[in-house]
Amino acid sequence: MKRNRYPTLAARARSWLRQALPALLLCASAAHAAGAPLEAEFAAGLKDEGLAGAVWSEVLPDGTVKVGASGLRDAARRMPMQADTRMQVGSVGKVALALGVLRLVSEDRLTLDTPLQQVLPELALKNPWQASDPVRIRHLLAHTSGLDNVRFWQAFSLNPAPQTPLADAFDGDRNLLRVRARPGSRYAYSNMGYGLLGMVIEKITGQPYERYLDAQLLQPLGMADSTFAFVTQVSTQLSAQADAQADPRLAMGYFEHGVAQPAVPQYLRPAAQFTTTAADMGKLAQFLMGDGKLQGTQFIDLALMGALSEPAGTDAAQAGLATGHGLALAVRDRHNVVGACHPGTAVGFRAMLCLYPEQDSAFFVAFNTDAEQADYERFNRLLLRDLELPLRAPAPRGTPAPTVENWQGVYLPSPSPMASMAWVDAVFGFTRVKWDGESLFLIPFQGEPKELEPVGGLLFRASDRSTPSHVLMQEDGKHVLSDGLRSYERASMLRMLVLWGSLALGAAGMLYVLVVGVWRAALRSLGRGDHLFAPLLSLLALLLPLPFFYFQSYLRLGDVTIASVLLALTTGALPLATAFGLARCWRSRGTAAEAGSWAKWDWVALLAALQLLLVLAWWGLLPLRLWHL
Repeated sequence: MKRNRYPTLAARARSWLRQALPALLLCASAAHAAGAPLEAEFAAGLKDEGLAGAVWSEVLPDGTVKVGASGLRDAARRMPMQADTRMQVGSVGKVALALGVLRLVSEDRLTLDTPLQQVLPELALKNPWQASDPVRIRHLLAHTSGLDNVRFWQAFSLNPAPQTPLADAFDGDRNLLRVRARPGSRYAYSNMGYGLLGMVIEKITGQPYERYLDAQLLQPLGMADSTFAFVTQVSTQLSAQADAQADPRLAMGYFEHGVAQPAVPQYLRPAAQFTTTAADMGKLAQFLMGDGKLQGTQFIDLALMGALSEPAGTDAAQAGLATGHGLALAVRDRHNVVGACHPGTAVGFRAMLCLYPEQDSAFFVAFNTDAEQADYERFNRLLLRDLELPLRAPAPRGTPAPTVENWQGVYLPSPSPMASMAWVDAVFGFTRVKWDGESLFLIPFQGEPKELEPVGGLLFRASDRSTPSHVLMQEDGKHVLSDGLRSYERASMLRMLVLWGSLALGAAGMLYVLVVGVWRAALRSLGRGDHLFAPLLSLLALLLPLPFFYFQSYLRLGDVTIASVLLALTTGALPLATAFGLARCWRSRGTAAEAGSWAKWDWVALLAALQLLLVLAWWGLLPLRLWHL
C-alpha cells in the first residue's frame, strides 16, 4: 500500500527558500541602509497594529546605547511617547529579580542548590521526589521546579494592595504548591516560582524584596529610573501604604480598541511588577553581556553570568538540545539570529529584551498596549535589522535515528501550563506527531502544522529556525517531545478516544436537551413533570452570570463577585438537574404515558450529558469556581 506522504512540491519549494533565506535577508539589510529611518517604520507599524506607543533601546558593539520612542503615552490627552517615558515590562522584570538572587549567591548568603524548604520551611510544598530531588533555588530561577504557572485568582484580582504579604499568594489551604514533574527535569514556566523567589529574598535579607533590590541591585547598576515598587498612573489607585507611587512619567496602559487600564497591584508581584525606561534597560543589557563586574569589583560571580542563558540539567539539554532557559534568559532562535531573550506582559503593556553577546549587541522594546491580535514580532524584526546582526545558515540536514517512527502518536502538554485546566489541555491542546520517512510533522489541534527536518539522531529543526529546535526522548518508558521550553508526552490512543468520546456524547446530550426542550416549550408541552424540564432550566440559567461579567472588569475574574458566584451556582446545579431528569426517566419507565421513542431518547441524552458533567467535576471544573482555578 502506498504510504501517505506530506511533502509536496510546495513543501520542497519552501525548503529551497529556507536555504536561500540568509542571502535574501542580507539583501534586505543592505537595502535598509537607504530606507526609511527606524522611527518612521515604528510609527507606521504602531498605526497598522493598533498600538498606542513604544519605546526602545539598542546596545551597539561600541558600547553606546541608542534610545527611541514613537506614538502616544497617553492617548486621551494626546501626550507623545518620549525616550525617557517609564514603562511597565511585566515578566522582563524576572531577569532583574534573577540577578538579585544571583547577587545573594555571589555574596555566599545563598547557593543555587539550597533547597527551597530550607529557606521557607513553612511552605506547604508537595513534592513526590522530595527525598531525591527537592526543589532548589536554581530550579525556581530556570523554571524547572515542576510547580504550576499561575491560578486565575492570583492573576485576575483587584483584592491585593501594593504591600500585600507575598505569602498571601500561597494560601496553604489551596493545595497550590504541588510539584508535577521531577525538579530539574523539564522546563515549565512558573510565575509562582518567581513569587517564591521574592519570599526567599525577603527571608534572607530581612526586608521587603522591592526595597532590597532597588537599593542593592538597581542603584549599583545605575538604573535610577527603575523600581520594583508598585507604580501607577492614577493617584486614586494608591493605597495608604508608604511605598506606592503615582508617576506622571509612567505611560498609560491600553488593551484592544484603545481601552485604557491603569496599573493595579497583584499577588505575584515579584513575577511581573517592574517599572523602567529604555535607557535603564540598555544599562541592564550591557551588564548582562559583561563579566559581572561593577567598577572593577565582581558584583555577580563570573560562572553565574555564564549560566544566565545556558540551559543545563534538563532532560532535553542532556539529550543535546541547546535551546531552553538558563538562570534568567531563554535561548531565542528567530529570523536566522540566535540570542538570549525574555518577553513580558503586564496590564496594558508588552515588552521584549534580547541579548546577542557574541556581537556585543542587544535591544529592548516596550509597548503600552496589550493587544492579542497585534504582530509584535514585526518590531523585533525591525530592531534586529537595524542592529545588522550576522545571520546564520540553517543547520544542515542529518541522518535521523532509525527508531524515529516509534514516536508517532498523540501528545499532550506535560506538565500542563495550568494544573487547573489540565482537562482543557488534554482535549483541545493535543498535538499529533507523524513521521513520513523524511520529515517529522507536528499537527496541533489548534494552529498550523509544523515541519521538522532531521539534523541527526533524534534532533530536529523547525523550518523557521536555524538551529536544532526539537528533540525526541524516552523517559521512564514514556515517549517525550520537547523544544526546550515545552514538553509533550505521548498519550495512549484509548485514553484520548475516551476523552473525545465523552466530550462528543456530552455535548450532543446537552444540545438535545436545549433543542428538544425549547421545542416542547414552544409547543406548550413542557410541563414540570417532563424529563427535560429541570435540565433545560439549568442550562438556560447559565446565561444569568453573563450581564454581570459584561459590566465587571476582566481583572476581577478571579475574585468572588456576583458574576463568579452565579457562575459557580449555575454550573454546580447543572449535574444535579440532569441527574434529577434521569431520575424522572427511571420512575416513569414502562408507563403508557411515557412510552415511545421520545422517552428513550430523553434517557440517552440525559445519561450522555451527565457523564460529561461528572468527568468535568472529577477534573475540578464543576462547579466552575473561578476564584479557585
